[in-house]
Amino acid sequence: MTKSQWECFLQNLGVWEGSFTNFSPQGTLVNDTPSRLSLEGLNNNQTVRLTLCRSGRDDLVKEYSSLGRSLLFFENGSFSEGLIQLGPFSEFGAEVALVHENRRLRLVQLFDNTGQLKELILIREHLAGTPAAERPPLQINDLLGEWQGQAVTIYPDWRSPDTYSTTLKLQLDDTGRLIQSTSFAERIITSTATIKGPIVLFDQDPEKQVQVLLLPNGASATSPLKVQLRQPFFLEVGWLIQPNLRQRMIRSYNEKGEWVSLTLVTEERV
Repeated sequence: MTKSQWECFLQNLGVWEGSFTNFSPQGTLVNDTPSRLSLEGLNNNQTVRLTLCRSGRDDLVKEYSSLGRSLLFFENGSFSEGLIQLGPFSEFGAEVALVHENRRLRLVQLFDNTGQLKELILIREHLAGTPAAERPPLQINDLLGEWQGQAVTIYPDWRSPDTYSTTLKLQLDDTGRLIQSTSFAERIITSTATIKGPIVLFDQDPEKQVQVLLLPNGASATSPLKVQLRQPFFLEVGWLIQPNLRQRMIRSYNEKGEWVSLTLVTEERV
């Protein structure tokens, strides 16, 4: 018996305390705002009321009795919400939220109306009354080695999920470039990247440069430097929950700019 989308949403009920931290596309911290977000079930959990309080800003109150097309949940409560279509000359963005026990890590990636990465918002939360165990900022050495995982892909048209195993190998060559080898569903993709401080840049194809930003709390944010039509792309958020346990979520778009799938990978270092 698999959970309905609504039952997966209900995994997030509670009061989440934390902060919203804004970063530039280069990983510079712009500002940090404490937050308290309450998700409360009403009428026997037929309705959920969201109340967000951020210091110095207006409160936000929303009620949900159904879920929109732009939002998908996994069984553990992790989810992603964002635009389902990239349009020409319009702003674009999406949020990914990873849930583990009493903690959530959410990340919003925003692009301007020319498709350039504009800002990132990292939201670190824990359930009120539980310890706020913060991971150190992510370093590339934290990720080196081989990771084996299980992936679940779900789809906006609600067809049956796909599950498969994954392998991710990360190593540095003699010049300090990162070599990444990913295998999933019989496909192996190898790529290389330059590392400059918190920025890992996959730059073999100048037309399709992809950046990974290493962030506080073991987080990483992967995105193209520019999103554009006629080029499929993906947004990915990673979270190093424990030294040898990591979650990643990948939101994929096709060449028409349509959102086509959402994948959650849970992987352990071998």
